[in-house]
Amino acid sequence: MTAPDAAQPVCATPRLLLRHLQADDAAFILRLLNEPSFIRNIGDRGVRSLEDARRYIEEGPAASYRRFGFGLYLVQTRQPQESIGICGLLKRDSLADVDIGFAFLPAWWSQGYALESATAVLRHARQSLGLQRIVAVTAPHNRDSMRLLEKLGLERDCMVELAPGQPPSLLFVPRRPP
Repeated sequence: MTAPDAAQPVCATPRLLLRHLQADDAAFILRLLNEPSFIRNIGDRGVRSLEDARRYIEEGPAASYRRFGFGLYLVQTRQPQESIGICGLLKRDSLADVDIGFAFLPAWWSQGYALESATAVLRHARQSLGLQRIVAVTAPHNRDSMRLLEKLGLERDCMVELAPGQPPSLLFVPRRPP
């Protein structure tokens, strides 16, 4: 079995392409992870140089692709092809379930791209990966992410500690049928 071509989309929508992150995406990752909104809502990953960004890609998303067959994907517009964010699946040691995560450059907020890409990732998770239960976590102050998670069919469940010494996060789980 050969490894998938990282440049080929994992999933696509009418406006977006989602593909594996590669070392060549380091400049974009450096920019995204140092956005004040990323640091405030997700956390400071300590990525301060292109080398740090390449290491982040290799030790995070690329390692996840190899280990689980999924990870965070680069989100690009189709025309012109421009990197605007990341969206994908994570398997954290501290959670029993796989969770969906996303982050976009502020210039691309409020245009439906996060919902569009997250919907595509959830479809891919169910149809291609056989994952039926996907959860999410967010900072308790991140109202925009909460609204998006609710649009995806998730609901607030409880506070969880993802890592010792880190502030608790709000866990969202699939909405229960009425």
